[in-house]
Amino acid sequence: MKRSITRRLAIVAAAALLSACASGPKHAEVQSSIPALKASEGRLYVYRSGSMLGAAIQPNVVINGKVAGESKPGGFFFVDLPPGTVEVSTSTEVEKKLSLTLDAGQTRYVRTSVGFGLMVGRVYPELVDNAQGAKEIAETSYIGKPLAKP
Repeated sequence: MKRSITRRLAIVAAAALLSACASGPKHAEVQSSIPALKASEGRLYVYRSGSMLGAAIQPNVVINGKVAGESKPGGFFFVDLPPGTVEVSTSTEVEKKLSLTLDAGQTRYVRTSVGFGLMVGRVYPELVDNAQGAKEIAETSYIGKPLAKP
């Protein structure tokens, strides 16, 4: 009896963790559907690795005061913005912020990752260089707004 309950709990826990991961088309599948960047704007990719550490913690990602998406394990989205200062923030028990400058025609990558907090984990936005961001985003699934088919 006890073994049966333990097994059921393990199955439920595994299902919860799997459902916490981003589901959607992989980057390679949507890459051709991502519109070209306008010369007057910059593009910010926001992503999170598929690590199961803190998988249940999926706060909104706020860019310049507006909710732009969620920090989901294994997921990415992008936002096109006018050039200037950009503030990216996430909030669990505390708010974590990142400020960066985005130029017209520029693409930048922000990785969100989970760290330890007092009561719950904290999600930190971190600017990464383009080569690293492009490599890491290739392993994620698109969780942004629907894209037009090419």
